[in-house]
Amino acid sequence: MSNYANLPAPSPEQGLNRYLQEIRKFPLLEPEEEYMLAKAWVEREDSEAAHKMVTSHLRLAAKIAMGYRGYGLPQAEVISEANVGLMQAVKRFDPEKGFRLATYAMWWIRASIQEYILRSWSLVKLGTTSAQKKLFFNLRKAKARIGALEEGDLRPEHVEKIAHDLNVTEDEVISMNRRLSGGDASLNATVGSDDDGSAQWQDWLEDEDANQAEAYAEKDELENRREMLMEAMDVLNEREKDILIQRRLQEQAVTLEELSGQYDVSRERIRQIEVRAFEKLQKRMKELARSQGVLSTV
Repeated sequence: MSNYANLPAPSPEQGLNRYLQEIRKFPLLEPEEEYMLAKAWVEREDSEAAHKMVTSHLRLAAKIAMGYRGYGLPQAEVISEANVGLMQAVKRFDPEKGFRLATYAMWWIRASIQEYILRSWSLVKLGTTSAQKKLFFNLRKAKARIGALEEGDLRPEHVEKIAHDLNVTEDEVISMNRRLSGGDASLNATVGSDDDGSAQWQDWLEDEDANQAEAYAEKDELENRREMLMEAMDVLNEREKDILIQRRLQEQAVTLEELSGQYDVSRERIRQIEVRAFEKLQKRMKELARSQGVLSTV
């Protein structure tokens, strides 16, 4: 995928409006064309095919990145991280599974953005428990559900409700709300230079999916699966978690040889730990899926 270097990249100097104009020049793919390009990548590692799949989904990555614009981070960097997730999705996409690349890519894009946010916001300050991570990524949604849309501190009854729903303390809700408040930008805000300042974010981020209900349902499902994975990881001890992440959840998997050196055990022992950790993760994911009435795909 060497020609990824030729992708348009958002930057503060360039301006996001100009970037969004550039990525709209890339045509969307018809299902059959997408399938053939994916086959070309899987079977021949055709970099041109991969490049076309990536560029045709840059608008999707930008749209998802906009959903994280309230975290106080440079929007250009968030979009860049979204593009990293998109590239990972294209690299791993299997066209024989029967679904579109966009459906598969959404998970990778969100995961890449969320990992970037967690790296940028010191985990030492935020806390590392699964409940606190859930609060970090779900506070805005929880506020919207109960109509807590006012600026500044939440009312006590809202704090109590959110703390109960997300299984965190009221102090954690108050602290996180203060960290995250004040950064949301409206999709109706104008962007660009003076000569085209009438353009709005929503003009560039139109949803080409006609079935809004299905799109929102799919979004919620992906978020739920992400949360389940994070929760399920707690069943692993620190060594199992570290080995599984390095072997299966990174762009470049660490070799058994490298890990055997890190832990001063044989390569076969590392392999056994990896297999056992994945089995434990699968079992826990299935338990969580059954308890929530959904199907697990791990």
